[in-house]
Amino acid sequence: IYMAGVYHANRLNAEDLWSNDGSGVEIFRLAMSLQRFRFLIRCLRFDSKETRAMRRETDKLAPIRNVFDRFVANCQNGFHHSEFVTVDEMLAGFRGKCSFRQYIPSKPNKYGLKILALCDAKLFYTSKMEIYVGTQPDGAYKVSNSPFDVVLRLCKHIFGSGRNITMDNWFTSIPLVKKLLDHNLTVIGTIRKNKRELPLEFSQPAERPQHTSMFGFSQGCTLVSYIPKKKKNVLLLSSMHDRDEIDSETYVNKPVMITDYNRTKGGVDTVDKLTASYNCSRNTRRWPMVVFYNLLNVAGINSQVVYVSNNPDKKILRRRFLRQLGNDLVKPHLQVRSAMINIPRTLKLRLQEITGMNIEPEVPQPVLPGRCAYCTSKKNRKTRFQCHRCNKYMCLEHIIG
Repeated sequence: IYMAGVYHANRLNAEDLWSNDGSGVEIFRLAMSLQRFRFLIRCLRFDSKETRAMRRETDKLAPIRNVFDRFVANCQNGFHHSEFVTVDEMLAGFRGKCSFRQYIPSKPNKYGLKILALCDAKLFYTSKMEIYVGTQPDGAYKVSNSPFDVVLRLCKHIFGSGRNITMDNWFTSIPLVKKLLDHNLTVIGTIRKNKRELPLEFSQPAERPQHTSMFGFSQGCTLVSYIPKKKKNVLLLSSMHDRDEIDSETYVNKPVMITDYNRTKGGVDTVDKLTASYNCSRNTRRWPMVVFYNLLNVAGINSQVVYVSNNPDKKILRRRFLRQLGNDLVKPHLQVRSAMINIPRTLKLRLQEITGMNIEPEVPQPVLPGRCAYCTSKKNRKTRFQCHRCNKYMCLEHIIG
């Protein structure tokens, strides 16, 4: 699946990938047959069918809940973020049947599963994700979908770390900023003009000149209103800044708050772009498979971030990293398959060439007749049958007995 993304072949018909007329990709034919691949994809499930109906009574994500939660837990334990993180939404493209499919016209796919995520703003490591499923049935998985509660759940594992969270105006509010300050987290984000807690001087500015700013300070929060052009008002709220600084390098008197916001807002969007460049998602009518493919995409990005962080002297392109990742994952299977006797000889020779294993098939030696170990010496009965444990000769009479 990773290799299909490397070759930008994730949406191609599988028959084209397995074609042996020279237009296919060799690694797919070496790994397994086309029939085997289709069988595995068709049968792939992530939970027990016997208990699925019962679990769905309290959880809409029951078909993939265990895999998703374990993956997110591993992401949280596998890496420490830099000082800047981003909270935003992803959209895993999907047009099939699903009760919580969303329509977001600003996204490239427009239809799909909305995934709320927390990503590193510098390294683009994703440590926390939450699939939006609407209102859950009564039970352990029923939670609030308000922006306030969503952000608190996404950021729970970094409470007390002193990091800064960048978010857009769907999440940002003064109560949320103050709540995160209690957990030693700062926030910078755009804020909507219709928030009731905003003074009218900020939400409805008079005819102020272009490139002018108005600052407000209250209880650890800084609010700025910036006019980049006529009849346009940009509102930002921050608990990371406490001064009315202007970025002199922009030549438009832009506040430092806006410069810092633009510098750190693209964590999740960059993950989306990296995913789109080498996407391993395949066409499917089942939404759990869409989630699974999205997890593979995120895992590919996260694994490269961890690798580069542990090996700062080694610079590797994303394409090469994913290709090496795919080769390393499939190599043990290729070694096993190269020893099989029921595959075409040309395929077997190529497998042995790639894996470096040259296994000659064992030629069965003819079994010479021997005296039955359980017959009396008077019978002197000889046979070619042997016990596979003790290698003693046994005639048909004693085998049956």
